[in-house]
This record gives sequence, structure tokens and C-alpha cells, in this order.
Amino acid sequence: MNEDNNEDFLKHSSKNSENPKGMNMYEKAAYYGKYKKAWASQGHFNYRQVCLSGALPEVELLLPGNPNKTLISVVSNDYLGLSQHPDVKAAAITAIDRYGAGATASPAIGGQMDYHQAVEQKIAAFYRQQSAILFPSGYAANVSAMQALFKKEDFVLADDSIHASMREGIKYTTQVKTFNHNDMEHLENMLKLIAGKYRSVAVVVDGVYSQPGDIAPLRDIIWLCKKYGAFLVVDDAHGVGVIGKTGRGVIEHYDAWDDVDLITGTFSKTFGHQGGFVVAKPEIVEYLQFHAAHHTFSVALPPTIACVLESIALVDREPQHMHRLWENLNYLNSGLKGMGLDTGNTTSAIIPVITKDAGLNAEVCRLLLLEGIYANQIGYPAVSMNYARIRMAITASHTREHLDRILNAWAAVIKKVKSIVKK
Repeated sequence: MNEDNNEDFLKHSSKNSENPKGMNMYEKAAYYGKYKKAWASQGHFNYRQVCLSGALPEVELLLPGNPNKTLISVVSNDYLGLSQHPDVKAAAITAIDRYGAGATASPAIGGQMDYHQAVEQKIAAFYRQQSAILFPSGYAANVSAMQALFKKEDFVLADDSIHASMREGIKYTTQVKTFNHNDMEHLENMLKLIAGKYRSVAVVVDGVYSQPGDIAPLRDIIWLCKKYGAFLVVDDAHGVGVIGKTGRGVIEHYDAWDDVDLITGTFSKTFGHQGGFVVAKPEIVEYLQFHAAHHTFSVALPPTIACVLESIALVDREPQHMHRLWENLNYLNSGLKGMGLDTGNTTSAIIPVITKDAGLNAEVCRLLLLEGIYANQIGYPAVSMNYARIRMAITASHTREHLDRILNAWAAVIKKVKSIVKK
């Protein structure tokens, strides 16, 4: 291959530069740089766009050459719009005035404040449990909890669509296998094969899967876990505030309050801030406080995390946000399907348009930007090579006018790229 030929790199994905044979770190970085330059030359490297405004339904991006001053954003996971809620912002400001800008120490040696304890108690009660532990991010919560709790003597069975953070958390457990996405027959067959052979078995799933937007058949998974004596871990980062009668996610949807051993999640989506958490029985939380490295050795979350107390309360106090979100979701998904686009089996605030081809996907994303729509192109490693997609996250803050502009943009793109219509 001619390594200076853009045409060669346009056939690649980032997978090709993960670990090129015989290259040291500088050579590998240079190789990746050529790939990025080739894609950028076509307007196809649509990542790390610089935003000049907050997580709003309309944003201003630093996009030289783009005719749009503002774009409709469908990249924010602020599903209920709480990052912009005046009560949440006021709570963050009040916390900074009282405590300062940062905690400046890890929880174990001086960084555990009363506001951390209040958030832990509040999120535990939200899930009808007694105990929770905080982490710097949802990613850290998954990695650290799984690495602390499951070792070489254990076996982990994970849905093959779990989030990258959970994949990293389990990859150091010697015995790890994945089962086909939401395939209960495959899961049971694997549970049968390993029954009684390991110290413990854990089944790991997402409540809402971040790329397809569908949900786990949790009641069936619980039945299988009980039948074969397996622990159950559920990451419901994308379910909270969206799924369930009162927005408590897939756990509430399936009335599974007492059936899940570990609930993990994040404050960076529905709750509009940052940080992650694990909700579990008190003895598990106490163990994680001193054995989960990302908690024990990371600086504690800043005082602004106290604003999450207000966010959690607002899920109950202002249910109209979730109702409006579902009106928006149903309207947009129906319109996209009516155009012949493939949105998969989504039943959440995530609406994917599946294109399957990375190059085509990047071109669609470029065309959407020109039409004034800021969406995410998703390819490897977030999804498998042949399932590239445009991912849209819809919020309660989007208006009907916003949604119509999104539909009009897709109609314009279809005229230019007819192959994206599902056959």
C-alpha cells in the first residue's frame, strides 16, 4: 500500500491504526494522522466539533465554511433538559459559593464531603436501595466496580452490545464471554455450560443500549440468573429519566427493584451534570469504597455535584419533561420511518439511522451539517464495522419546529444519497 495515498486511507477505519504491526507509539500516531487527514479532506472526520454554546437544542459550532451560524443539535444526552434548568444551575452556584471550586482530595483521605454523602443517599433512595458510591464518571464507575468485584476465579457473561466502559471493566477477568444481543436462548446455553464451574458467575447488561437504543429483556434475564445462580449487573445510564412510569429506568419498567445486584449509572445524561455511581447492598458499597481504584485514588467530585440533588428531585417534581420527551420521540421516529429510514428497534431517547457503511455514514453526517443538523456519526469501535449509523439523542427541550427541521434535513439528504433508504 502507498501510505501517502489518501485513497488507501479512505478505505480504512480507526481500527486499522489501533496497533499497526511493527510501529512504535510515534509511528502509530503518524499513521493515524494520515488516516485522519484523508477523511478530513472529504469533510468526513466529523468528530470533536467545537461548540460555542451549552448543551442546548440549538448550538453554535466552530465550523469554517459551513453556511449555518446555528444548528439543531441531536448530540446531547441531556434528555430532560436539566443541565439548563434554573433550579439546577442555582444549586451548582450555591455549592461553589459555600465549598469552593473543588474537593482537592480523594474520598479516602480528606475529599469526602457532606454533599457527596447527600448525593449517595439520594441516588440510592431513587432506586429504593440503601447505599451508593460515587465515581468521577460513569465510565470510571463501570471499569472500577467490575475490576474490583470480579477476578480470575469468576466468569462474566456480557451482552455483546454493552458500553465500552463495561467492556474495559470486565476484560481483565480471565473468563469473559459475550452472548448475542438480547438473545436469551444463547445466554441460557452459556449459563448451562459453565454452571457450577466457577466461584461466581455474573451477567452484565445495559438497561438501554447506547447505540441501538433498545432495552434489555430484564425480566427474562432475571429468571435465568435465578435459575443458574448468577449475579446481575445492569448499567442503566440511558434509561433513567426516560424509561419507567416515574423515570427510574429499566429497573422500574420491569419492577426489578430487588432483583439486580449492581446498578450502575451516570449523572451526565438525564441529571445534566457529571460523575458516575454504583447502587448496591451496603456491604458491596463498603467494599468498593476501599477496593475500587477509580474511587479510592481519584479526587472526589467537585461541589457542583450537589446540583444533582435538585436534578433527582425534578424527575419527580416536573414529570412534564419526560412526557414531552416521549411526544418528541414518537413524532420524530414515525417521520423517519415514514421516509424509509432504518431506525432499528429503538424504544428510548436514542434514535439511530442505520447506514451500515462507514464511508456512506460520514458523507450523510457531512450533508446533515450542511442542512443545519448536528448529529453523531457512529462507527467502529462503538459499533461493529458493518453497522455504522447516525445517532440522534432527542430531548424534552426540542420543539416541534426543531423536529420538523430535522425531518426536512433528512428528506434533503435522501435526495442526494438514495442508498440510505431501507430496501
